[in-house]
Amino acid sequence: MSTLTSISGSALKGRRSAAKLAKTSMTLETIEVRQPAAACTTTAVETPAQAAETPAKAATASGAFRRIATKTMKFLGFSMLAMAALVFLFLAIGPRILGYQTSTMLTGSMAPLINPGDVVVTVPTPIVDLKVGDIITYHIPVEDQRVETHRITEITATADGSVAVQTKGDANNGIDPWIATLQGKTVDKQIATIPYVGNAIRALREPLVLNILMYGAPGILVIGMLASIWSKDPSKSTLEDTAQPQAASHD
Repeated sequence: MSTLTSISGSALKGRRSAAKLAKTSMTLETIEVRQPAAACTTTAVETPAQAAETPAKAATASGAFRRIATKTMKFLGFSMLAMAALVFLFLAIGPRILGYQTSTMLTGSMAPLINPGDVVVTVPTPIVDLKVGDIITYHIPVEDQRVETHRITEITATADGSVAVQTKGDANNGIDPWIATLQGKTVDKQIATIPYVGNAIRALREPLVLNILMYGAPGILVIGMLASIWSKDPSKSTLEDTAQPQAASHD
């Protein structure tokens, strides 16, 4: 009896060990089979998403560039038109309505108050109201009788009742080598100085610059309008057109 019992016990242990080995091998096979399936599934899901995102990002970047270019063109066009309008109002309309005159300082004889390139704004002032220290713009009585803007240092009355003035540039060492007799009842007196604008005005008076302002600004505006039309994303319009029939079918 003891011999049979020991044999049966050994057999049972052997069967149990075999069963455990079989279960372990099945578990390993299951893990090995599941891992490739999971990897395949992950790859199949991620790849289409990445492929779909790339064209979307490219379209977004292209649309942003078109919008920036359109806004830039519109800004340049409106800026040029506004500049041309301001120059026209300041040089042509203002003197007729407000009665002032403008001249550009060409020399540094009145520096540092008035420098070359500054615009001197003057208004007609009765000669009898002039006083020493006023800055006037007048035609000098010698040489080419050019227009000069200098400060009055002395006022005298002539025998015939006219008014003569001695002038000097603030930056000059001495007085002007002439005495100017003022003709008429008024003389242009300086009331304001606009720095650096004279150079811009002289540049704007050049034929090339005038043509650019006259024809370039409208051209830029037209290009900006066309660019705004072209900048519309056709994919959005297609999606909207597709969405409308679908909404109607659901109703």
